[in-house]
Amino acid sequence: MLRNEGNSCSEFYKYLKWWKGNTEIIPAIKDHNSTIIRDTTEKANILNSYYASVFCSYRYIPEIKLTNSGETLIINTNINRKILAKIGRNESVGPDGIPGEILKSGGETMTPYLTRLLEISLNKATTPSDWEKVTVFPFPIYKGDDRSALSYYRLISLTSVVCKQLEHVIAGYLRQVWDKNDLLYEGQHGFVPG
Repeated sequence: MLRNEGNSCSEFYKYLKWWKGNTEIIPAIKDHNSTIIRDTTEKANILNSYYASVFCSYRYIPEIKLTNSGETLIINTNINRKILAKIGRNESVGPDGIPGEILKSGGETMTPYLTRLLEISLNKATTPSDWEKVTVFPFPIYKGDDRSALSYYRLISLTSVVCKQLEHVIAGYLRQVWDKNDLLYEGQHGFVPG
């Protein structure tokens, strides 16, 4: 089996996992009373309750008055081209159904149209409803310490690839404003590339 796979051992480990009979994705976990839960349905319900308690869908977001509200934001096509080049061909499809592969394979033809779409979204201060939706993957990922603690599991959420492009554009713009106006303290180097 290893000879057929070359340097990759993934098939071997899949076989080993199957042979051991360990098909459980999430091991036994503790609920809020520290009771150990082994039943798959109960684990799913407890994880669901935990995530529902951590996140809320309604928040008060204050309206921000822009000082340059009359100015039109223009996105540099070269920057958008670089962002598009970083899209992985196998990136998961979000709720809008647009795979990253389509944006990537569109190349030079796609770039000006996508840039214009993002500019319209920024300047009108609106986003399509599909960009605001999230698809939550049903299997949480273990991220640390105690395997039985709920707080060490994270959900995977898939968002629109086009919306991620918009987020990158906004992050780049904010970085320019921070650098230009020297707004970041040097101790906040984690927010600065390099």
